[in-house]
Amino acid sequence: MNVQQFIAGTAAMACLLAMTTSVFAHFGAIVPSDDIISQADSKKLGLETKFLHPLEGHYMEMVKPKQFGVLHDMQKIDLLSTLTAAKGKSGGQEKEFTFWKNEYQVKRPGDYTFYVEPAPYWEPAEDVFIIHYTKVCVNALGLEEGWDAPVGLETEIIPMTRPYGLWTGNIFTGQVLVKGQPVPGAEVEVEYLNESPGNTKILHAPSDPFVTQLVKADVNGVFSYAMPKAGWWGFAALNEASWTMKQDGVEKGIEIGAVYWVHTTDLP
Repeated sequence: MNVQQFIAGTAAMACLLAMTTSVFAHFGAIVPSDDIISQADSKKLGLETKFLHPLEGHYMEMVKPKQFGVLHDMQKIDLLSTLTAAKGKSGGQEKEFTFWKNEYQVKRPGDYTFYVEPAPYWEPAEDVFIIHYTKVCVNALGLEEGWDAPVGLETEIIPMTRPYGLWTGNIFTGQVLVKGQPVPGAEVEVEYLNESPGNTKILHAPSDPFVTQLVKADVNGVFSYAMPKAGWWGFAALNEASWTMKQDGVEKGIEIGAVYWVHTTDLP
């Protein structure tokens, strides 16, 4: 796929997304128990992998992912077998939905980028399949190396800001890639995770446009956003896949999302 096709695909997906309200924005999520593991902390990290509307807290059913792993010291480790199913509901939901949990034992210093490729999710309201390739980085034991290394996913966000140790109000900058190439003018949705640990004041949006923030990348696929509240923030760059899948015998488009999560902390 060339740059012109990237741009055309992005425009087509933007038109598709415009037919739905931002209140229905989907986000893949990997939420670790901490974004920084210090010498004094336990070296066992808990992670939850979900598919949800972050600010509203609505879960979507998530079947077992196609791949789940971690990139550390330029080596990818398959962690798919460590996932166990769990049930959750929030945001006034009556029905429980499936998400996935696991623990990871940190053994060496450095940056650990956890990633997931979920199974395709059929969204009838948008007449499209959704695949959100999601990442989060955890720093361990003081060695700050590897946070900007690509995993090699179909689409991903490469952080240009160190993605941990962030104060509330800091700016996060990232670059959107599809098949390893920058996506000019990519649209990036931003949402706050209302379930962020320690969030004692649940955020209620005054109107729909406040639920999902939207920023556009420049010609090099680079975007920035300043995070105004402590907790977890998700960034989702959406594009159209170069392939299709069948639903009820009919070929349907696929929304591929590059999703990245970062955590902010209030100044004391």
